[in-house]
Amino acid sequence: MREHTIGYAEEQVAGSQQRFEYMIVTVESHENLKDARARLREHSEYGRWELARSVILYGGRRKYWLRRRVMKLQKTVHFV
Repeated sequence: MREHTIGYAEEQVAGSQQRFEYMIVTVESHENLKDARARLREHSEYGRWELARSVILYGGRRKYWLRRRVMKLQKTVHFV
């Protein structure tokens, strides 16, 4: 199983610009699908990732695109 994190992308979601970070999880055909699903579940539960897309490729390889929202934070307190 291979995981690859991609940088940020801006998308139009529900009428507003949103920034998302993407991760691609690739599962080879000989790897256990149950373990892959457990890994995806852990990412979604603890890393706040959501499944954006999944594809089954020729030869049995599977690819999953996960995304999570990137929040912009502004300082509210200025120390002198």
